[in-house]
Amino acid sequence: MRTRVKICGLTREQDVDAAVAAGADALGFVFHPSSPRSVDLARAAVLAARVPAFVNRVGLFVDAEPALIAEAIRRVPLDLIQFHGQEPPAACTGFGRPWIKAIAMRDGLDVEVAAAEYHGAAALLLDTYDPALAGGTGRRFDWTRVPPVLAPRIILAGGLTAENVAAAIARVKPYAVDVSGGVEAAKGLKDHRKINDFMQGVRDGDRRR
Repeated sequence: MRTRVKICGLTREQDVDAAVAAGADALGFVFHPSSPRSVDLARAAVLAARVPAFVNRVGLFVDAEPALIAEAIRRVPLDLIQFHGQEPPAACTGFGRPWIKAIAMRDGLDVEVAAAEYHGAAALLLDTYDPALAGGTGRRFDWTRVPPVLAPRIILAGGLTAENVAAAIARVKPYAVDVSGGVEAAKGLKDHRKINDFMQGVRDGDRRR
């Protein structure tokens, strides 16, 4: 199976174009004001309009008000919603879009229990836990904590780079991987060479899975 790739935190037209050209399956737009990768709705609409068919546009929210999510869906052609905060399952439904739930891999977390709780999610995105950050830590967690039985539902995130993504895929065998800081020249500014190197790393991992 080919591992799908989501590149998150896009803020510039040229970065959208580079991610699409490299073969990304999904692009993430961050609607969390405290993030250095955040974009407003007008900017996101411009960026999303550049995305061709068969590449998913994902809106990332962190404990956002339902009205903001609804407004984002109205103004930006989003294909999926990513909930990256402490949202309970009931807060993730009712928006007319498939949704992803990010799970911070804190100590003592039972991933299978979390998966059962968020059974309505299209996928679970497993990310590194940080008490001060909702995501984008640039650090990896212990991949052995991912139950193999859940691999088909897992988007693996957290500190992935061109240098380690092949090993991550070989170990976890996730449905998809998610990268942001690992393909950046600076926060919110993607490095096109790193994007291409990351995609090559994914292909290398697929040959090993």
